[in-house]
Amino acid sequence: MPLLAPADGLPQVVTDLPALRRTADAFAAGAGPIAVDAERASGFRYSQRAYLVQLRREGAGTALVDPIPLDGDLSALAPALSGPEWVLHAANQDLACLAEVGLTPSRLFDTELAGRLAGLPRVGLGPLVEQLLGLSLEKGHGAADWSRRPLPEDWLVYAALDVEVLVELRDVLAGLLAEQGKLEWALEEFEAVRTAPPPAPRAEPWRRTSGIHKIRKPRRLAAVRALWEARDRLAAERDIAPGRVLPDSAIVEAAVAGPESAQALAAMPVFRGRSQRRLTNYWFSALAQAARLDAAELPKAAAPADGPPPVARWSDRDPDAAARLAAARAAIAEVGAERSVPVENLLQPDLLRRICWAPPQDGDVAAALRAGGARNWQVDLLTPLLEAALRTRA
Repeated sequence: MPLLAPADGLPQVVTDLPALRRTADAFAAGAGPIAVDAERASGFRYSQRAYLVQLRREGAGTALVDPIPLDGDLSALAPALSGPEWVLHAANQDLACLAEVGLTPSRLFDTELAGRLAGLPRVGLGPLVEQLLGLSLEKGHGAADWSRRPLPEDWLVYAALDVEVLVELRDVLAGLLAEQGKLEWALEEFEAVRTAPPPAPRAEPWRRTSGIHKIRKPRRLAAVRALWEARDRLAAERDIAPGRVLPDSAIVEAAVAGPESAQALAAMPVFRGRSQRRLTNYWFSALAQAARLDAAELPKAAAPADGPPPVARWSDRDPDAAARLAAARAAIAEVGAERSVPVENLLQPDLLRRICWAPPQDGDVAAALRAGGARNWQVDLLTPLLEAALRTRA
């Protein structure tokens, strides 16, 4: 059955403080968990701020809140939302932007993560709602530019429907997890998501430029770095997604070509557009700065190592480590098949590689897992298997 319109009608968007306070009162008087969602403008804006926040609770109905005219401050809602469980889909995508507007949960249920732990084959919101509730959600605006104002009515309907049946979906998933004996696992996972610290900044984020694998020489890598950093500064100043300021392909092409003048740069196909012509001197200045660097200032050909080498090299560098990893992966895959849980949800692949490459010297596998961020249910389930795998030799 298609879900085409909010059951209570499309609510008026909250855009001022009096309306925000009325919304807070309504949600404080409601009952049960609170469905929460947020819309960003990824791919359009540099920031990951929330441009719309959707809420729904029994007895309060649905609220659509626009943080922009409220100066990005929704803290007036916080007392009403503190305490009840929040229900989100793929919570790790939204918690940061919600915290930025003053909203953080004290309890959490993540329907996407619940679907993974329950072993369901498709865990997008639409497929879960269809499979478990027999309803179909109209999709199509999730990747839209939510910084646009005014927001079109069909976008607002889409946003309201994203929280329409989220609590009902939560209840079905909780029952399914309880039947499978995994509800406590899920609660530990939800708490880990809720309390996770912000990711550490990447040491050299410019190395993620698409197509950089084509470049090996340090001088050309320096050109990539200079253009990437120049683009990032401009994108942040203008609050525009970096790829819309200058595509990765343009950065790589310019670094490979090494134009010796601004005119030569402007003659390259990707720099001929009107917007890029206005920035020709800006981009060439970055390239010229990279060209003047001393050899000691150039980046290394490869990124600094953080953790084990690529797995493909293990057999040559440490055959025993390769054997340990193969045995551990086989054991975890067997558990995943038995419990209907994806192996990446049983244990973070990076943590598994680190433990297999450098097993704990004191032999305390459980402590090593906990130090690496594994949850108690993972430690209890996997420690005996990993202890056996770590005794494997080539």
